[in-house]
Amino acid sequence: MIRVLLVDDQPLVREGLGRILRPRDGFDIVGEASDGAEALALAGETQPDVVLMDIRMRGMDGVEATRELRRRDGPPVLVLTTFDDDEVLAGALSAGAAGFILKESSAEDIVRAAHAVAGGAAWLDPAVAPRVLDAYRAGQPGRGTPPSAEGLSERELDVLRLMARGRNNREIADELYISEATVKTHITHIFTKLDLRDRAAAIVYAFDRGLV
Repeated sequence: MIRVLLVDDQPLVREGLGRILRPRDGFDIVGEASDGAEALALAGETQPDVVLMDIRMRGMDGVEATRELRRRDGPPVLVLTTFDDDEVLAGALSAGAAGFILKESSAEDIVRAAHAVAGGAAWLDPAVAPRVLDAYRAGQPGRGTPPSAEGLSERELDVLRLMARGRNNREIADELYISEATVKTHITHIFTKLDLRDRAAAIVYAFDRGLV
């Protein structure tokens, strides 16, 4: 079972997510929080595999809570966003969010996204992708042009494309007929060569360069 912590200041949203992420689909809701501070406390108590995090909340918002969870080497965060959250997407990306999905997404997409992020992959909702790309570019001032993907080997490009499609390490290994250890090595090389921090940034890079 995938242990899930729901973080949203609207009880109805949490209730709806709880109805979507059901035990029969492999989920166990281990906690619910109404703001970032409560989420941090519950994350320590419940040890979830993934946190579904709203951005706009009273008190500590989702960006600050995500940044603190990543600083503590906590669980991956799947950000729940709406169509008018552009101004905070860059903050969530820089804070280390592993995925972005619209609250209005279908139940099937939310289930897939939660499975992917809990499994160590990243997720970028196609409806959110252009806005995340804009946020990514806006967050790059002073860094110059990111390195070209031409410096990657063919195998590293294969791994990057699969990461961008939401595959986790095991799935990438199965598709490419290599070991998970080899996948991890390729990912380390990709991050180093492209000056990327994490899988979410790798997804954004791949979309930005038209690799997927």
